[in-house]
Amino acid sequence: MQIETLQIFHLPPKAERNMDFSCSSAYFRAMQAPRQVSFLDRATPPHIVTLVLLAGLSAMNMSVFLPSLPAMSDYFETDYAVMQLSVSLYLAMTAVMQLLIGPISDRYGRRSVVLVSILIFLLATLGCLLATSATVFLIFRMLQSTVAVGIVLSRAIVRDIYPQNEAASRIGYVTMGMSLVPMFAPMIGGALDELFGWQSIFVFLILFGGGIAWLCWRDLGETATNTGATFAEQVRDYPELLTSPRFWGYALAAAFASGAFFAFLGGAPYAADHIFNLPPFWTGICLGAPAIGYGLGNFISGRFSARIGINPLSLWGTAIATAGMGLSLLLGLAGIQHPLLFFGLITTLGLGNGLVMPNTAAGLLSVRPKLAGTASGLGGFIMIGGGAALSSLAGHLLEGSASPMPLQVLMLLSSALSLLCMLFVLRRERQLQLAT
Repeated sequence: MQIETLQIFHLPPKAERNMDFSCSSAYFRAMQAPRQVSFLDRATPPHIVTLVLLAGLSAMNMSVFLPSLPAMSDYFETDYAVMQLSVSLYLAMTAVMQLLIGPISDRYGRRSVVLVSILIFLLATLGCLLATSATVFLIFRMLQSTVAVGIVLSRAIVRDIYPQNEAASRIGYVTMGMSLVPMFAPMIGGALDELFGWQSIFVFLILFGGGIAWLCWRDLGETATNTGATFAEQVRDYPELLTSPRFWGYALAAAFASGAFFAFLGGAPYAADHIFNLPPFWTGICLGAPAIGYGLGNFISGRFSARIGINPLSLWGTAIATAGMGLSLLLGLAGIQHPLLFFGLITTLGLGNGLVMPNTAAGLLSVRPKLAGTASGLGGFIMIGGGAALSSLAGHLLEGSASPMPLQVLMLLSSALSLLCMLFVLRRERQLQLAT
């Protein structure tokens, strides 16, 4: 999400609006008209399809190999909890990338950073394919996190090209494309595993990533025309954000909401294989369950956020996820554990996140508009860093368990904490309104 989302989704209360928007009018006046786009012409900005596929590569790399985690544990002769680090360590590295990629691309340009990052990703993927031990695999898996450039810079490039209103719409297309990839990626990975073994998944990633690299080389023209703040300058702005209660409310609501999803990613492969005894193909289908709800939640947000407001939709999203995970836990306590029920109810978690993530991002950016870039990077770091911790915890809690109950408890607690954070934001906003 970029600052353009602000006018579409939310305006803060008057007390903060007077302070926060004092420097934003000049920024909005400086936005340029859309630049001419010509497909496969690197002298012009990239086509929206290129940006969707670039972001999709990042999303694909996150989940395509998850159905193979149990098989990879056997291959490397190690515990599942060790192989599950391929999720949590990857998320931790992605969190760090959230802080670094923006400032680096501001200084050296979007095109060069994208191309170099994809090249590193391809070499790291080859390393994963040829790894002879779990340790070597995990090292190369962490290097794969450079592909996070696709998520961060696809949105930044849209911001570079389009004025505020159209930019928000185009970012919505990118987000919707990203929501579809996790729905199909585990299915593809599961099918490849059953047919050719887990190594075939990384061959597929090399081929897919190579195609995206060629497309970016041909189509992605440079869009960064102004030198932005350096990383050191952004760090100096952190205290102004960290002392804002609303920033913490939005950031932690997003972190706990996504944390429940990342806990699912960390524990669901074990639950599918060891508890429900599902083959890799059906494991892949079940792991795509959250994406169904996430896509619907994104669609609802795009249609109704401007009309209803970001805070009500964020609150409803956290409530839906908490209710769904609560029902899942209650069924488990009653002794009713079936893969259709367990994974079916996960769609409510996806639906909740589809409502929470775009709206809390808009709110987070609205707290201090002049620090929108810093807020985006810092908020992403908090969100994904927290997700990495919960993903790792889920793997450890499920190790040796005969039921998915530990995972159900963890997802419920994380969703409930997200709900509490949104209630705090609403309370803070009422206080600011009364102050005026």
